[in-house]
Amino acid sequence: MQEMQALVRRYLLGLWRRRWLVLALAWVFCLAGWAATFAIPNQYEANARLYVDADAVLTPLLRGVALDNTPANQLEILQRTLLSRPNLEKLISKTDLELSVGGPAELENMVQSLASAIHITPQTRNLFTISYRSTRPKLAYDVVQTVLSIFIESKAGNNRTDMENARLFLEQQIGQYEAKLRASEAARAEFRSKYLDILPDDKGGASHLDTARAQVVGLQDSLKQAQLRLDLATKQLAETQPTIAAESQPGGGGGGDAAGGPKACQDYQLALASMTEKNPTVIRLRAQCDEARKTHSGGGRGAVTHSVANPVYEKLKLQIFDLQAAIASLNQQITDKTRDRDRLEKIARAQPGLMARYTDINRDYDVLHKNYDELIARREAMRLAAAADTEAEKVKLRVVDPPQVPQVPAFPNRVLLLSAVLGIGLAGGVGVAFVLLQFDTSFHSLDELRRMELPVVGGISLIAAVVPLRRRLFGLASFACGVLLLGAAYGGLLLRILAHNGFA
Repeated sequence: MQEMQALVRRYLLGLWRRRWLVLALAWVFCLAGWAATFAIPNQYEANARLYVDADAVLTPLLRGVALDNTPANQLEILQRTLLSRPNLEKLISKTDLELSVGGPAELENMVQSLASAIHITPQTRNLFTISYRSTRPKLAYDVVQTVLSIFIESKAGNNRTDMENARLFLEQQIGQYEAKLRASEAARAEFRSKYLDILPDDKGGASHLDTARAQVVGLQDSLKQAQLRLDLATKQLAETQPTIAAESQPGGGGGGDAAGGPKACQDYQLALASMTEKNPTVIRLRAQCDEARKTHSGGGRGAVTHSVANPVYEKLKLQIFDLQAAIASLNQQITDKTRDRDRLEKIARAQPGLMARYTDINRDYDVLHKNYDELIARREAMRLAAAADTEAEKVKLRVVDPPQVPQVPAFPNRVLLLSAVLGIGLAGGVGVAFVLLQFDTSFHSLDELRRMELPVVGGISLIAAVVPLRRRLFGLASFACGVLLLGAAYGGLLLRILAHNGFA
């Protein structure tokens, strides 16, 4: 810590001994810098704020087709409109810039310099600032005002020209797409008629081949169900008796027709013939039949027993006949549908890329049809926009802040430059003195001698009587005056600039 303090003290003492050098260098740097600051020519800037509905400039016709509505694209369109070469040449001819043009080469340079010097800056989505800098305030104002006038004068004619060009373009594209669409429709219809049986219908339904396959599968299922029913009926027929026993009374006695008599027993036997022996209902019916016979045994003398055809058996035979006929019909249908299916599958196997080709044809047709419909819609929108353009101002354009002749230069900022030069001058003087101090080989204290390992007896301090007080005070006053004069020069130049800019 003590070594650091000693080092700082040494540097401060060395700078103080070279204070006149620091002051002289600061004066030299400041005078040179201030002279260069005042040598820079003034640049005056004229500004105007313009409200432009860029969507109207682009027209709704092209929205979503080729350009979007981002502020960057709006700025690009506005720059191309305002800073086009015809507009810049008209600008030169209407201002004093024409006086400085001596030939085509100079005109070309002037057009390029104006295109880069005129700035269009977006502030909001539809609000833009047009600015231009020049060494002459009136010229800066004339350039900005002329740019606005040219844009306002030409916007109506440009809109109608753009609308007519867009209409012609749409008509041309619609004609081309119409021809392509008709050719695609003819190719699609021809392809469908050639492969109608194996292609799906227009609504995306099943093709004839898919229908034939489904019919074959359905008929085969129906055949299995009919075969199962036939087997069941055959089994029931084998278990059913062809005839059943029936009793009748001679002379037609009324007891046989009474409830619970032999007639009822005959009905029970008909019902039993259609059931198996182990059915609980069969057992119950047989018991009831036996009971009825016992009850009417007294009145049954002379009854005649004979065999009659079993109606259940006849019904089963008829059912079996119908099932056999149905099975034969199903077999014939399966044979026909299978033949039709095999024929269509053979055609499909012969054309392995048929569905891919059909998909490509449909995709091309759908794309053409979609683009054609969109162009038709755009044409109708263009007609509406053209009608609105003839009856109302479709392009919204308003000058929010008109340009003014600038009174204060926008560049350079001399107040900032003067302050920067003052700081650089002081820092430069101190820096040069500090560099010279690095080459100083003298000793400034006894401690520095002792570090050299030299025998030091003692030191003699500065005797005040050797340097008179008046001389020392004069030196301090002179240095202070030099510093104050430097500050006064800075302050005077600063006041001069502020007075020139109208702040004092």
